[in-house]
Amino acid sequence: MSVLPTALLPTLIRRERASLAATLLAPPVALAVATILNLGLYILMGRDPVAVVHAMLLEPFLSWASFSEVLLKTGPLLLIAQGLAIGFRAKVFNIGAEGQFILGAIFASAIPVWFPQATGQWIWPVMLLLGAIGGALWASITAFWRVRLNANEILVSLMLSLVAAQLLNYLLLGPWKDPNGFNFPQSVMFQYDAMVPMLISGTRVNVSLLLTLALSMAAWVFMQKSFIGYKLQVGGLAPRAAGYAGFNEGWAIWLSLLIGGFAAGLAGAAEVAGPLGQLQRSISTGYGYAAIIVAYLGGLHPIGIVFSALFMSVIYIGGDNAMVSANLPIAAVRVFQGSLLLAYLIAATFVRYRLEWRRTAYGSRP
Repeated sequence: MSVLPTALLPTLIRRERASLAATLLAPPVALAVATILNLGLYILMGRDPVAVVHAMLLEPFLSWASFSEVLLKTGPLLLIAQGLAIGFRAKVFNIGAEGQFILGAIFASAIPVWFPQATGQWIWPVMLLLGAIGGALWASITAFWRVRLNANEILVSLMLSLVAAQLLNYLLLGPWKDPNGFNFPQSVMFQYDAMVPMLISGTRVNVSLLLTLALSMAAWVFMQKSFIGYKLQVGGLAPRAAGYAGFNEGWAIWLSLLIGGFAAGLAGAAEVAGPLGQLQRSISTGYGYAAIIVAYLGGLHPIGIVFSALFMSVIYIGGDNAMVSANLPIAAVRVFQGSLLLAYLIAATFVRYRLEWRRTAYGSRP
């Protein structure tokens, strides 16, 4: 008669309902863990961890000039993350916001590039609208492949981002290249009426920040108060139950991707019509990828995303400061962002699961 040896092993047990305490604790715990891990990394790199923390987390708040740049970065991150979070809650994983951001910038730039002499306050609102439409159209390619051809939306949207980058290169090295731009890959400078009005004088913060905050409130109303938002959430949490209730999965995929593309395209339009004032290759700065971290760090909740977008903007500006004052490489900043997302995903596991130690058989003895 054989005896099965046992061992006391940790086991994840699904909770009957999500833990509110774990939901609230996941972001600060993830931040603490990521900070500790990265401080250890900085020490191994021979950097002064105190100087890095001061430059990265404190300096963005020590002057109005630095904090205004934080607000400027918050706008696109917040807008893209709000759009992505709606899809993520419906279990539609749009990873191609970077490409949709680029297409939004291209669509918006068409007016000042083709009509450089146009005047009137109608130009910049139309540019924002065109940018949003461009992002949605680019996302619709992913939606078509997912719904009609059953392709994976993660791979399709990600690959389309690479295509969008090459389209941007083609335009700026070819038909849209500024003939008086000293051979730099950039468009002509936009006219005054093609620029989004300033919100705070003496800074680069423009009116698009107010639009972003208004759309964040609209996202909260949509997901928390509307029946359509409820259907998207049910489809993500219980797809079989949603199917039995008559919810259309294809419709949810189309809507989620179009919303994400609309938001990303609008952010791209606001970027070229705001701080840049022209279409450049540097428009692709990773906002679309960083917004994924922002969405999850905010718990996929519209209010939480506002705070996580502000924090991620601090990391962006603080990282630039740390590169100068603490000699920190840019890769270290990206490692911090990635480790923050990883730590949050691990911490968020305990929202739906609890850890128990159970005695479990793991082998056999003759």
